[in-house]
Amino acid sequence: MKRDFEAPGRSPVYAREAAVATSHPLATSAALEVLHAGGNAVDAAIAASVVHAVVEPQMTGIGGDCFAIVTEADGRMAGFNGSGGAPKALSQELLAEKGIDELTPTSPHSVTVPGAIRAWETLLKAHGTRDFKTLFKRAIEYAEEGFPVAPRVQQDWRESADRLNTTPATKATYMPGGQVPDVGQIVKFPRLANTLRAIAEGGADAFYTGPVADDIVSTLEGLGGVMTREDLAACHTTAVAPVMRDYRGYTIAELPPNGQGVIALVILGLLERFDMASLDPLGPDRMHLEMEASRIAYAVRDKFVTDPGYMDICHANLISEDYLDQLASMIDPNKKLDDLPGTSLAPQTDTIYLTVVDKDGLSVSFINSIFNPFGSGILAAESGVLLHNRGAVFHAKPGHANSIAGGKRPMHTIIPAMGLKDGAPWLSFGVMGGHYQACGHAHLISNIVDYGMDVQMAIDFPRMFFDMNTHALEAEKLIPQSTLSGLMEKGHEVHRATAAIGGSQAIMIDKANKVLIAGSDPRKDGHAAGY
Repeated sequence: MKRDFEAPGRSPVYAREAAVATSHPLATSAALEVLHAGGNAVDAAIAASVVHAVVEPQMTGIGGDCFAIVTEADGRMAGFNGSGGAPKALSQELLAEKGIDELTPTSPHSVTVPGAIRAWETLLKAHGTRDFKTLFKRAIEYAEEGFPVAPRVQQDWRESADRLNTTPATKATYMPGGQVPDVGQIVKFPRLANTLRAIAEGGADAFYTGPVADDIVSTLEGLGGVMTREDLAACHTTAVAPVMRDYRGYTIAELPPNGQGVIALVILGLLERFDMASLDPLGPDRMHLEMEASRIAYAVRDKFVTDPGYMDICHANLISEDYLDQLASMIDPNKKLDDLPGTSLAPQTDTIYLTVVDKDGLSVSFINSIFNPFGSGILAAESGVLLHNRGAVFHAKPGHANSIAGGKRPMHTIIPAMGLKDGAPWLSFGVMGGHYQACGHAHLISNIVDYGMDVQMAIDFPRMFFDMNTHALEAEKLIPQSTLSGLMEKGHEVHRATAAIGGSQAIMIDKANKVLIAGSDPRKDGHAAGY
């Protein structure tokens, strides 16, 4: 497919030396600054992520989790799981004693140990060339001297205003003058700046021990939480081997559980059993197959995927050919499958995803999140650390793969990914949007592989997902009404989505022409750039 230059849109960015794609221009600029100064892709990704933690506070922060895939030019690949576990003292029995049968998004019990800072430090030690002091420079400047609120950030901020009343400290920090900031208004986070400066000087231990850790623990204790200083001090990042599966000649790499990356591979494995390229990419037949494959795959996720120490099945079994054949036999190209098990998970949420490829071919696929917009809404007032609520995906009662247990890592929606061609890096990519991400990975790859779209077109292309409770389909407004009517004829309930579905960044590595091709999602304030 080729771009229509008379229609709204933009071309992908072509660069020879290095490329960056993030969801915020200030983060992209910070990454480019590091690259121009001689830093590598990992250095640039950390610099971008810490800027995001300041300028996109509704999406990410140092009080959240992080996952990354780092790939060398020769295809050697390393995965990093920077997610924290539930407090050791938290259990189903304790919650039952407190009369809690559901972990609400603003509950102190929804706050798991934030793993991001430890993950950043681990990444730098393994693959970086710079230190926190160098890489935190721009973020500290924006937190201390202020940054202008971008349009999409302001929209999210406004729509999340209720969450900002969770604690007086949260309201005072994120509702200056009692109101959501306007687009272009300069906002400052001086206490966060002080904490970033302390981490820049003292490393991750300045977050997980000492005054910052004390502030986090005392804040949660004051709300009835049970996180301890020992829980924070024990935080570690796990090195993991990516799980891989081919899709029509391309190898797609995802991180293993506790993330949902393997579910993207399940969806692709199901779609590969159909002649997707023969279908109209915006037509009802393509969308039906994609949604049916996704609904089945997410039912698999909810049955099996959690902290791998608690899984009843090896994740590799979920992408075995026999199992995929079994799942694919459930798909009728002409009719919706009605007997899928229901779910009880929250609707779509958001995060930040970024990717960097440097002049030496080092590729970083990187994602950082506080889960729901503004996370738990709980701000540790003295340190300025906004705490995520990843534990809200836990079940408070037994009988589920993702039932809560002390020290257990929750099922994670955030998933970086990497594509290989003939064993060499081909596409560093990710999709934002909470639960949508596994479906979004499959949609993006199918757009490129089955329909020949460039990275920007594949990112821009209209999306569908399904309501996690009712399984009604939700369609972005650029999907034709004729497609919605065709889906209804196949038995689907279909609605227009109330907002854009997720976001995305990607960088394609064109070895033949020795160029990088980058794209960033217009659904965000994002920016792709290179040189």
